[in-house]
Amino acid sequence: MASIGWVLLLFLAQLHTLLSTSIAHRADGGNLTHLPVSFLCHPNQAKALLQLKKSFSFSRSTTRLSSWQNGTDCCLWEGVGCDPSSGHVTILDLNNRRLSTHGLDPALFSLISLQRLDLSMNDIGGGNIRSAGFERFTFLTHLNLSNSGLYGQIPPSISKLVNLLSLDLSTYNIDYSLGFYGPNYYDYYNNLWESSFDTFVANLSNLRELYLDSVDLSNSGEEWGTSLAAYVPQLQILSLADCHLSGPIHKALSRLHSLVVIKLQENFYEPSGRPFPEFFMDFPNLTVLQLSQTNLEGRLPSRPFQSKNLRVLDLSYNMNLSGHVPNFSNASSLETLRLDRTNFVYAIPTPSSNFTSLKELGLNRNLISMDFLSAFGRLESLHQLDLDCFLDNELDHDLDSGSDLGPIFSWIGQHKNLTSLGLFGCNFSGAVGNLTGLQTLEMHDCNTYGSMPSSIGNLTNLRNLYILYGFSGPMPTAIGELTNLRNLYIEGADFSGPMPAAIGELTNLRNMYIQYSGFSGSMPAPIGNLTNLEAMEISGQISGLIPNAIGQLNKLRWLVLQDCNFSGSIPSSIVNLTQLTMLDLSFNSLNGT
Repeated sequence: MASIGWVLLLFLAQLHTLLSTSIAHRADGGNLTHLPVSFLCHPNQAKALLQLKKSFSFSRSTTRLSSWQNGTDCCLWEGVGCDPSSGHVTILDLNNRRLSTHGLDPALFSLISLQRLDLSMNDIGGGNIRSAGFERFTFLTHLNLSNSGLYGQIPPSISKLVNLLSLDLSTYNIDYSLGFYGPNYYDYYNNLWESSFDTFVANLSNLRELYLDSVDLSNSGEEWGTSLAAYVPQLQILSLADCHLSGPIHKALSRLHSLVVIKLQENFYEPSGRPFPEFFMDFPNLTVLQLSQTNLEGRLPSRPFQSKNLRVLDLSYNMNLSGHVPNFSNASSLETLRLDRTNFVYAIPTPSSNFTSLKELGLNRNLISMDFLSAFGRLESLHQLDLDCFLDNELDHDLDSGSDLGPIFSWIGQHKNLTSLGLFGCNFSGAVGNLTGLQTLEMHDCNTYGSMPSSIGNLTNLRNLYILYGFSGPMPTAIGELTNLRNLYIEGADFSGPMPAAIGELTNLRNMYIQYSGFSGSMPAPIGNLTNLEAMEISGQISGLIPNAIGQLNKLRWLVLQDCNFSGSIPSSIVNLTQLTMLDLSFNSLNGT
């Protein structure tokens, strides 16, 4: 029996060797292609993918697609997925590879078996986008071309993809202050528009998710709401932020009871406001409602939201919207509540506090009081807090100089998980220096106490510091203690004296933006120590020579020293900045070659 076993094992080993080395001949455009029988990939689809690879430039990419090699199984290539039974390519996901190409190569549209296509966060260009052959993707269920450098009208062929479940053509709103011209500068914005929203969605009845943020829909008039209600009855996610929408938020949308996420922020800028769409409060499965900057007016109904799973409610920057703080069927599920730059007030007594999951809170002047804050409890999950102290929502008034935010800061200090704090027109003292867990601090028009407190140096975990207007006097050298800082953004402040040399100690800084903020004198030479800096923009009264040490910043991709008083020659060391894609030294008194 043992000898039979050994013979069987030897036979199986030889069979394995035979199968692994045997060659199958497949027709490929009239030519014979030799592929191991174990390959799942179809040769014509591998050829199309290789042609697509040839169309890409990899100058800024995060990959070389090195696995995309002729003679290998394309089903194992980076970003490629195949059906396990047929071997057809069903997934092409090259999200955020930073690839560049001059339009979509026609080879892409021969992959007719695709079900999921994601080319987002690549510069695929827009020259041929209108004539692209998306209609060939009859099996496509998910299409993501967000932030991919597209421009012009949305290709009509996309509206023919009747099996689509998810469509994303967005340019995601980017907070420029979170890097400004740094890493986010290399996102590839779409510049798309659609003149007939009704025609566009007429065949997309299977859509569950629609993301068109920053697509210009201004020519669609008021039809967007009625069109969605008529043609896309199963829609669950509606994201139309910053689409230049007009007209009312049509009541026809009340028929879309399946809506879970509604994002309509930054729309409706015509002079006349609109009432809060009360029917949104009746959607049983609503989890996200973002209506910031939508020119809402009047009063919010006093009845509670019906959804027991509401996580995000953002009504901020609707300065004519008033009422009492909303009621919730289940406040314990709420993670974001933003009422800053509104006219909401709270009723006494306040509802029982059970905001146990709240992570982000934005409050207007009327709500900044210990009476109201105590109703929330400890808020141990709170990570972001924004306090809007502007009087009557006017930028040129702040809380009276006698107002005491000491108890408020004491309350804030109890929240050890707080990582982001925004103060808008708020008077405060050095108490901010006690919030040592902060990673982001934004101060807008916080000028009551004049100079920046030296206790700012206690915030050693800070990653992002934004100062817009306010402050006076010299910047404290304690700024150099913020050694974990990644982004420094200062605009319109009234600092005096030179830029402190201690800025050169911020060696982890990636982006520095200082515009018209009062600094005078020369640029400190220690700025050459900021060797991780990718973007630097300085405008204002800085004078003297551009220090030769600037040539040490060899990671710089963006350098703008505009409208200063620099004189002399451009330092020769600037040739070391081989990563530069933007150099602006205009409006100075520079000379030489």
